[in-house]
Amino acid sequence: MHEMSIALSIVEGATEEALRHHGSRVSAVRLELGQLSGVVKEALLFSYDLACEGTILEGSKLAIEEIPATVFCRKCDAERTLTSIQDFSCPVCHTPTAEVLRGRELLITGLELDEEYAAATG
Repeated sequence: MHEMSIALSIVEGATEEALRHHGSRVSAVRLELGQLSGVVKEALLFSYDLACEGTILEGSKLAIEEIPATVFCRKCDAERTLTSIQDFSCPVCHTPTAEVLRGRELLITGLELDEEYAAATG
C-alpha cells in the first residue's frame, strides 16, 4: 500500500512547515488529489491517521479536494471532463484523446495551523 509512504511524506512536509511557524500544531492539511494520481482516497485517509500518531499533526484532518480527469478534445476545441478513466475519449464527440489537462495532482495546497497551541507552548 503506497498510500502509507505518501501519508508519511505529507506528515513530514507539514511538520517541517509547522515548525517554521514556532511549533504550531496542525489542525488540517489541504490536499488536491487527482482522479488519475493512482492514489486511493480512503486508503490515504486511513494511512494519514496512522502516520500522524505521536506528531504535531495528531488529530488533524486531511481535507482532500478531488480533481476530476480533464482532457482537451481537438475536434471540439474544448476541455472535457472524462466520464470514465477507462475511456480517454471526448464525452461529447467520442474522439479519442491523450491530452490530459488535470487529474494527476497530488499536491499539498495548504495547512491550517493552531496558533493558540504555539502561543501556549512557546
